[in-house]
Amino acid sequence: MKHIIPKHLSAPTRRWIKQILADFDLESFHFRLLTKAGEAWDRSEQARELLAKEGITTPDRYGVAKTHPAIAIERDSRLAFARLLRELALDAAAPDSRPPRTPDYGARR
Repeated sequence: MKHIIPKHLSAPTRRWIKQILADFDLESFHFRLLTKAGEAWDRSEQARELLAKEGITTPDRYGVAKTHPAIAIERDSRLAFARLLRELALDAAAPDSRPPRTPDYGARR
C-alpha cells in the first residue's frame, strides 16, 4: 500500500517515517498512528527548542516567575509519541520512547 507522508512534518521526521515504511508493511490505520506519532515528536521538539531559547519559567502579569506553558506541551507530546509508538508495536528504535508492548505486557511472573 502506498502511503503519502504529510509535508507539514519536519524533514527528519519524514525520513524516519520513510524508514519505518521501508521496514514494515503498515495498514492505513497504522499509518495514521505513525503520522500522529511524527506530529507529536515534531511538537515536542518545537517546545524543547522554545524552552531552550526562552527558559523554563516565564513571568506572569505580576512579574512572578511561573512555569513556561511549553513545559506541558513538551511533556504531553513526548508521552503521546511514546504511547503511539507502543500502540503500533513496531520493533523499531525511536528516541525517548519506551520499548513497544509485547503480548506478555503486564503479565505477572
